[in-house]
Amino acid sequence: MKNIQNKWIRGAIPALLLHFSIGTVYCWSIFSQEIANYIGFSKSAVEWAFSFAIFFLGMSAAFLGTVVEKNIHKSSLIASISFALGMAGTGFFIWFGGNNPHSVISLVGIYVCYGFIMGIGLGTGYLSPVKTLMLWFQDKKGLATGLAVAGFGAAKAIASPIMSKMLVALGDDGVYKMFLILACVYFVMMFAGHLLLAKPADWIEPQKKSKDEGIIATLRREPISSYIGIWLMFYINITCGLAIISQEKTIVKCIGLGSSAGIIATVSAIFNAGGRLGFSAWADKLKDRNTIYKLIFILSIAFTVIVICTRGIAQGDGNTALIALVLALIFIVNAGYGGGFSNVPTLLSDHYGMGNISAIHGITLSAWGFAGLSGNQLASFIVNHTGQFIDVHGAQANPAGYQNVLVVTAILYSLALCLSFFLVRPMSKIRKSA
Repeated sequence: MKNIQNKWIRGAIPALLLHFSIGTVYCWSIFSQEIANYIGFSKSAVEWAFSFAIFFLGMSAAFLGTVVEKNIHKSSLIASISFALGMAGTGFFIWFGGNNPHSVISLVGIYVCYGFIMGIGLGTGYLSPVKTLMLWFQDKKGLATGLAVAGFGAAKAIASPIMSKMLVALGDDGVYKMFLILACVYFVMMFAGHLLLAKPADWIEPQKKSKDEGIIATLRREPISSYIGIWLMFYINITCGLAIISQEKTIVKCIGLGSSAGIIATVSAIFNAGGRLGFSAWADKLKDRNTIYKLIFILSIAFTVIVICTRGIAQGDGNTALIALVLALIFIVNAGYGGGFSNVPTLLSDHYGMGNISAIHGITLSAWGFAGLSGNQLASFIVNHTGQFIDVHGAQANPAGYQNVLVVTAILYSLALCLSFFLVRPMSKIRKSA
């Protein structure tokens, strides 16, 4: 009974507390326009704060992965302080911008707090519980990591309506007050996770001769092309996911469901979380976890090509069949986007073992950082430079441009599928050489 309690009290519960808190970074669209209006800048200028947050998430995970490897208590404490401090700082600079409209200091302050400081909390908070979960649930590593990472994905679905109500309830100054309140709430949640998080008592960390030798020696167990393939697959899946998800709201308007955008966003978030849990749990039963990535890419390609060929976005308004296809694409992409995250640590552990998994996982999350900059910007570039903006139910949208985004993502998904077949070493070969 004691071991069962420890699995949940020392592994799963603290992981959910940490990941549910930092996962609210994806609630950005709920308040980004309010921030822009309050401080007197355009929404596009403010949007860079979110891109910076994802970029520094990946970079902090890459550079601080060795800290997580050595001491999860130090890394989870860094995460708790950085995330809460970044959120509180964001609230302060929003308040400052409200009293000093069009102040560059306010905008840069938001970039630094929401992007850089919160980004450090995101990266270290994301990494800290993952290895611990895999150690507690060694027979079901995918299910365990999927559970925690699903908390990251589900945070948007749960927190978004709460934040929306807070903005209304707190009045005209609600946006900065909300950040200050949530900074306190999430610090308490994350600090509780920090106090509870612990590795199994019988786990002994492998001894390393030097700070760098352990990681390098571990990566040399396989041809470097295998790791490059995993990194690129992860990067492409996030880039394509963000490219489509970032345009989701206006795509929904194009097919005549603008009034249901909030409900569809919630369902998308559920698919995102479900993909994180479902795909990773499924992978536990497969001989090679890379099979899950092949499945994700095949499904994404199939539904993307169908919507391209039927011109579902451009001609879906009023056509029930085409509307169903576009929604299916959105949900499949969300599920595959989430599943790509939850399967990375377990795929890496299968290939490189548990000894340096936090550090290697951290380096791999740099793909998330770069995709955070390229995914949204790629979609915006295509939409702004191809097709034509027209009036769609009272809003400006570019159906042809969104169709062109799908063409590019279909090509990228196809490239990722090729990488999964030809660059990532099959587990059968690894077992034979072991």
